[in-house]
Amino acid sequence: MREDPAAFGLYDATYAAGERLADVMATLAETGLDGTDFPARFTVLIGGEGGTVTDAAIRRAAAEAAQRLMRHPEATAGGALSGGLLCLLYEWFFAGVVAEFLKAVVAEKVKLVVPVLPVLDPEDHIADWVADHVLKLLPSPCDEAARLVEKAETAQSVVEDPAVTLPEVARALVPRTAGRALGLITEQDAGEEAA
Repeated sequence: MREDPAAFGLYDATYAAGERLADVMATLAETGLDGTDFPARFTVLIGGEGGTVTDAAIRRAAAEAAQRLMRHPEATAGGALSGGLLCLLYEWFFAGVVAEFLKAVVAEKVKLVVPVLPVLDPEDHIADWVADHVLKLLPSPCDEAARLVEKAETAQSVVEDPAVTLPEVARALVPRTAGRALGLITEQDAGEEAA
């Protein structure tokens, strides 16, 4: 990805899906989970309709993130979702894109080069392991929103400013989150960016 950031259209597709995710987060913050078909609707809204391997990986990541949310004990039907749950959904999705892409493309190529890998890792745990590590690198909209509150002169000024709502913070983080998830922005780059 660093050699060719446009490879597979992964960054652009992840960026666009992240922006759609921020829109859906705004709805979930108000309405919560709506019905048992939530994972299917969420997958269509976030994953889009493209037919590439990248599009399929994004749809699988969206479906998995939605299913994880449905299984979470704090996620109840009909009630607005907490900021913490929205942030988890955001992080699960971006880490999931990496895992699903690895499962679909990179892992298959590695298995051709290292034929013993399917025996050693028949359930693709390597991609899941990578996703767990990617999850630790992602910026959290909740942490960023908390930082904005700390920087504000008063908490009231943050509440009055619609630009700092959690979905808007998530939207503002999409370029950095997609870049970090895909390895285009390193921790060193992120440190220089914050300075």
